[in-house]
Amino acid sequence: MASLIIVTGFEPFGGERINPSWEVARSLDGEVIEGLAVKAVRVPVNCVKAAARVIDAIERFRPRAFLGLGQAGGRPAISLERVAINLFQRHNGGPLETRGDAHRLIERAPDAYFARFPLAAVLKALRRHRIPAAISLSAGAYACNAAMFAALHGLRRRPAAPAGFIHLPYDAAQAARHPATPSMSLEMMERAVRLAIAIISRTADETGRRRSRRPPT
Repeated sequence: MASLIIVTGFEPFGGERINPSWEVARSLDGEVIEGLAVKAVRVPVNCVKAAARVIDAIERFRPRAFLGLGQAGGRPAISLERVAINLFQRHNGGPLETRGDAHRLIERAPDAYFARFPLAAVLKALRRHRIPAAISLSAGAYACNAAMFAALHGLRRRPAAPAGFIHLPYDAAQAARHPATPSMSLEMMERAVRLAIAIISRTADETGRRRSRRPPT
C-alpha cells in the first residue's frame, strides 16, 4: 500500500475564478508518484483557518510527506520556499494592512521553520526539464506562509517526514486579465509538482533508511 502525501491548494481569491494551486492539487488527487499517493486538500485564504485546516489534515491522514501549493501572481517561475515564519498580518479583503500590526500564528511555537525537503535537488530537476524555477527565501506573511508553518509544526515530532511549500505563477487564463503579467500553463505546473513529489519520495526513503541503520540507544 502506498504511503500518503498531502498536497494542499487554495481556493480562488482576489476576484480570480480559479487558483492554480488548487487546480494542480486536485488534478493529482489519487495519483501515486514514486510510491506516494496524493491526497489533495483545499485550504481557505485565511491565515488562522488555513493553519487549522492543514493541522487537521495532518492529524487525520497521518501523511508520510506534505507539499503545500499556493498562487503567487506576477512571479515568472515556480518558487520553492525556504522559510515559514510564526507570524501573520490580518487581511481586510484588499492589500495587507500597512500599520505594521502582526500576530503569532501558533502560540508557544518556534519563530520559524525551514523547509524539510531538498530545495536544491528539486530546483535542479525542474530546470533540467526546462521549467522556470527559483528558490525563494520566505513564504511571506499571509495564508501560504500559514499553511507551510502549520505543516512543519504539525510534523515537528516526525523529523523524517519531508514538508515544504511551492508558489505557482498565474496560469494563462488568469494572465489574460492582467496584461504583461508572467504566466505558466497548468500542464507545466503539474509536471513541476510531479517532479517535486518524486524527489520528496526519494528523500523520505533515504531518511527512513538512515534512521533504520542507527544503533539502538
